[in-house]
Amino acid sequence: MAFANHLKIKLTSLLARKLVRRSARLAGHKPVASITFDDFPKNAWTLGGPVLARHGVRGTYYTAGGFCGRTVENRVFYDAGDLTELAAAGHEIGCHGWGHQPAPTLNDAELLADATRNREFLKPFLKGGEPRSYAFPFGRVSPRTKRFYGARFQTARGVHPGINIGRVDLSQLNVVSLESRCWNEKDIEANIQRVLHSHGWLIFYTHDVSDTPSAYGSTPQMLDWALGRVAAARIEILPMREALPVALGL
Repeated sequence: MAFANHLKIKLTSLLARKLVRRSARLAGHKPVASITFDDFPKNAWTLGGPVLARHGVRGTYYTAGGFCGRTVENRVFYDAGDLTELAAAGHEIGCHGWGHQPAPTLNDAELLADATRNREFLKPFLKGGEPRSYAFPFGRVSPRTKRFYGARFQTARGVHPGINIGRVDLSQLNVVSLESRCWNEKDIEANIQRVLHSHGWLIFYTHDVSDTPSAYGSTPQMLDWALGRVAAARIEILPMREALPVALGL
């Protein structure tokens, strides 16, 4: 049963990538990069934020409202003060759903309720505005949910590995992981060079930041190394909302 369910998830994700696309062509005028954090563990800000500040970089924090002020499975998540601080520092607050549930497990009414609740929760931290960037919880996506979020956000980001070059799908952008479970400096450097020479869009993602990170997080040293390599390549790093017009040449 577990294998059959895993196969179904993989097939649904493949169909979403192949059949539903919000296509756009990157201008190719200059390379650009973004650094993003999913779920928003508190240390992504308290330990990750200072690393970004040392590099003069602003990131995108994909925020699930239901995690605010909570500790879940021994992981401490952000609080309202963290959101206020990072917004004041110019970082982007993105949407990661209210309940952080795999989107394909929610019906249409539940998707709308979840998205609306998270949007209303984030409004005070966005000066009454709405989040422009979305990331699929767990990277789980289906044709139905991709259409839903693709129509509501400027960009939607998955966890499919790769960089974004030429014609891209704004409803499921590719990423390069900085997670400890798949950390590979050679691959990261190769992707930086590919983006530099193709004038594409490199989107890093991770979760927690700690000296002892989870399998899905990074150490401050890993984050520092990756940002340093992008800086050495003279690639500008911008939050998703600001990187998009640069990538499109607007």
